[in-house]
Amino acid sequence: MALFLGIDGGGTGCRAAVCDDAGRILGEGRAGPSNIASDPDGARANVLAAATKALPDGATLGQLCSVMGLAGANVAQSVARFSAGLPFARLRVESDALIAVKGALHDRDGVVAAIGTGSVFASQRAGSVVQIGGWGLVLGDEASGAWIGRSILSRSLRAADGMGAMTPLLSGLLADYGGADGVIAFAQSARPGDLAALAPGVVDADDPAAQAVMAAADAHVRACVTRLRGDSDLPVVFLGGLGPVFAARLQGLWTVRQASGTALDGALWLARQAG
Repeated sequence: MALFLGIDGGGTGCRAAVCDDAGRILGEGRAGPSNIASDPDGARANVLAAATKALPDGATLGQLCSVMGLAGANVAQSVARFSAGLPFARLRVESDALIAVKGALHDRDGVVAAIGTGSVFASQRAGSVVQIGGWGLVLGDEASGAWIGRSILSRSLRAADGMGAMTPLLSGLLADYGGADGVIAFAQSARPGDLAALAPGVVDADDPAAQAVMAAADAHVRACVTRLRGDSDLPVVFLGGLGPVFAARLQGLWTVRQASGTALDGALWLARQAG
């Protein structure tokens, strides 16, 4: 019996599932973050842990035909380092954006806005996928949870320097971290998931600084979706933990549809198509 492994891995966690050639799920597993650009060794360990947990009784990793959608997979060097020596029967490493698109749309046309710890946007037309973003927090990930967290902390430091208005939210953040020095100490070791943990306190805050951050996030999401749709009437699917937030904030601009499945479903779908 053919066995197929799908992996959906990002900056917060990693999910795995094994199915048969009919798509029946035989096992599932979870592990920690799996960004192969920012933490390749940790990502490798977590992917293997999640895949092992998903194994059906009596099966081995060497039997699995796998497709993995991983944060950081748009960097060829990171993919090569991550993939070397892995024990799977067949391995295809793709960006987390591609499996999100395939899970959400399968073979239908549309635009996907995947906004969670990171962010990436993509369109699919006749099976051809065009992507915007997905470059990671250092150079991108605008509107994502990590970007929102970083942005609000940056504003707190500007306010502490007298270069921006001090608001109740910013004052509270500085107090929570013990002042500007504490913010800097946190930021030096913070991973994207740590920064993203601040996002819920910003998204719904009735605070001028939070509202400015969210207005910038709205503008980025709108620009990316508009660019990908062009002059077409492609529907938009919002994914990720913050997907529903932006679907609500930008409602009425486009036709919004529910996803056909998750990014993990997309990885399994691609694995079965190749098999």
